[in-house]
Amino acid sequence: MQQFANIFMPLSIALIMFGIGLELNFKNFRKVFVQPRAIFTGLASQLFLLPIIAFLLIYFWPIDPVYKIGIMLLAACPGGTASNLVTKMLGGRVALSVSLTAFNSFFILFSIPLIVQFSFMIFGKDELSFSLSFGETMSDILLTVILPVLSGILLNEFFGHKFDYKLHKALQYILPSIMLLAFIVVIFFDESQQNVAYFKHLNLLIPLIILNFMSIIVGYFVGRHLKLKHSFAYTIAIEMGLQNSVLALFIASQVLKDKDISLVAILYSSFSLITTFVGGWILKNYFGKQISEK
Repeated sequence: MQQFANIFMPLSIALIMFGIGLELNFKNFRKVFVQPRAIFTGLASQLFLLPIIAFLLIYFWPIDPVYKIGIMLLAACPGGTASNLVTKMLGGRVALSVSLTAFNSFFILFSIPLIVQFSFMIFGKDELSFSLSFGETMSDILLTVILPVLSGILLNEFFGHKFDYKLHKALQYILPSIMLLAFIVVIFFDESQQNVAYFKHLNLLIPLIILNFMSIIVGYFVGRHLKLKHSFAYTIAIEMGLQNSVLALFIASQVLKDKDISLVAILYSSFSLITTFVGGWILKNYFGKQISEK
């Protein structure tokens, strides 16, 4: 069962990203990089603001220090493919979302070890030293994000005129269905998700939910404060709200080998996709009503 989950998840992610690529073209990315303020704002918010928000939230929160380390690890793992799909579903700037995912995959090689080691030092655990494998991390993002998206874009660029409206309409239902199926597979087949008594960990769920919504709100208003358009701002908000729980779980279970730290990533993944979608939808529809864009 676990082997099935390990195979199905990367394939489903790659398929989702290919479908997203079919809806994009190179002009979308050109717009992002011609005016890179949104890229810089998103990266700075995820790599610096997010860990700061997490630290300020949990420093005095009455939970075991090992869980505080878990929350800091989660905050150090920004973005992920789920944020790309949520951005697509909410009509955000998908090219910006995909670009942030790609850039973050490089920068976190250096930021995650620093943030985790800082957390171990502050919260009283033994000193820790570890590093992420450049090859493994970049190959994962290459195979599940970059190549599928690029394949979809190329297909759209050269054969897009053959796609009819029905295909693009169908993708609006197919991609979320694949994500829902992947979510079900994780719940029922991934061993790490089984036998978790969620309601017994309300002391952890509460700060995690607060972190989720605080990150979304801060991401949006930082973008607006820096004069980004509404669609760019709520795209960054989505990126801030959806952490890469899979990566956090991998580091916790395989590198740190700590079940308590792993629990934080498992709990966060159980609700963050839904709450971030809801938060992004509210920002898009209620905060953007009086904002006109060119």
